Amino acid sequence: MKAFFLTLALGALLLAGVGGTILWRWWHTPITPPNTVLQVDAGDSLSDVAVELQQLGALRWPDLWALAARFQGMDANIKVGEYGLDTPRTPAAILAMLVAGEVRQYNVTLPEGLTLAEALGILQGDPAIEPVLDGTEDPRLLELVAPQTHPEGLFFPDTYRFTRGQTDLDILTQAYRRMQQVLETAWQQRDLGLPYGNAYEALVMASIVEKETGLAAERERIAGVFVRRLQNNMRLQTDPTVIYGLGKLYSGNLRRSHLDDESNPYNTYRHRGLPPSPIALPGEAAIVAAVQPAAGEDLYFVARGDGSHQFSATLEEHNDAVRRYQLRRRADYRSSPASGQAVEPKRE
Repeated sequence: MKAFFLTLALGALLLAGVGGTILWRWWHTPITPPNTVLQVDAGDSLSDVAVELQQLGALRWPDLWALAARFQGMDANIKVGEYGLDTPRTPAAILAMLVAGEVRQYNVTLPEGLTLAEALGILQGDPAIEPVLDGTEDPRLLELVAPQTHPEGLFFPDTYRFTRGQTDLDILTQAYRRMQQVLETAWQQRDLGLPYGNAYEALVMASIVEKETGLAAERERIAGVFVRRLQNNMRLQTDPTVIYGLGKLYSGNLRRSHLDDESNPYNTYRHRGLPPSPIALPGEAAIVAAVQPAAGEDLYFVARGDGSHQFSATLEEHNDAVRRYQLRRRADYRSSPASGQAVEPKRE
């Protein structure tokens, strides 16, 4: 009888050992699921999540997985969100991911030189972003940028990471805070004697430089032209500001009547000084150029037609350049990058 019970005990230990080995291997063996997504919603039970993982091909033995999670006291710690199942993971790693809340991350890029309306269009066109803003004059945006009363240009163009369900306002809040940091740093490092009363005016200039620049190497020189024009009480005479002021009325053709229109506050052919607000989202390089412009004597520039510009110190030189590059345009002529507009300052 003793031999029987000893044999039985040894058999039980052997089975336990084999079972334990099987369970250990299962717990630590990764499964390669199809590239898919697990959505954990508020109110989902641990069993619901386990069954969903099995259906997605990411888990075997869902009841055992749920039991193991409860045994470790992790069943109440699983976070709501969207999880990417795009790499091999063990049952242990899946549980750790859900407890840590390692939700799936998305990217959205707001390019330099876009208007706020265009940037908002990108955000609201992304299916993973929840649209809540009613245009660029939404009171929540105006509250965010206060005391400024116009939100244009106050959001830093960059690539932002987010999780599904975040809103356009969430991302623009990140972009606003980032712009404040970049602008403050640049303003503290500005050259002396600039014709700006504050950092916001430097941002206005940076937006013009952003829209005018076709080649990165010319950015500081373009900023220098505009700074000297302000210092000499000359009108900026830049097409992008006029176009911005026209808004939806601009059809792609800038007319003489547009340049003569004094009712457009952004018409820098008729109004001296800076326009009332930025005209686009300037990047860091444009902001730095606005506060650290290149020295020199240039007061004019004209597009050569290949994205670069001919700079001139005198009106006579400028008129010669206009005749050379504007009146004899090449077939592939372009005055600026694809996102920009005609850019050269015109004569007084």
